[in-house]
Amino acid sequence: MKRLHVHVSVDDLAQSTRFYETLFAAEPTVVKDDYVKWMLDDPRVNFAISTRAGRAAGISHLGIQAEDAAELAEVYDRLSRAERPIIEAKATICCYAKSDKQWIADPQGVPWETFLTYGESTVYGEGSLDKLRAVSEAAACCEPTCCVPEAISRPEPVTTTTGCCAR
Repeated sequence: MKRLHVHVSVDDLAQSTRFYETLFAAEPTVVKDDYVKWMLDDPRVNFAISTRAGRAAGISHLGIQAEDAAELAEVYDRLSRAERPIIEAKATICCYAKSDKQWIADPQGVPWETFLTYGESTVYGEGSLDKLRAVSEAAACCEPTCCVPEAISRPEPVTTTTGCCAR
């Protein structure tokens, strides 16, 4: 069964941790100097908070966490039909975890990740969220108001940060 993922950027990690411990009536499952995560079953959510330089406080991104490769393939298939740029990140380290993932932004620019986690990491790692934002911004810069260009609506993963303008 898939799990909703919510990642919130916070200004004060300790204060936010106390708040969410109270809200969820649960201790976090992962606690780092810059990152805290709860894996909750009621509601079924992977909820994370972090303090990252250069990120404004608020919702960082949303996601769907798969429990196995078949679920991940099912979600990837749906993303391929969403007509938005996709960033693929296989065998990536992000949020102290090893995962395969894809990133996509909805039409309003809200970032979504779909992922399967298969291990832990001792480092936060470099995620693909900044790459998705760069591709989305590049796509928006060249998007005419009358229609969506072919380069943006292609379903295959985008592997560069240049967006449609450079194609």
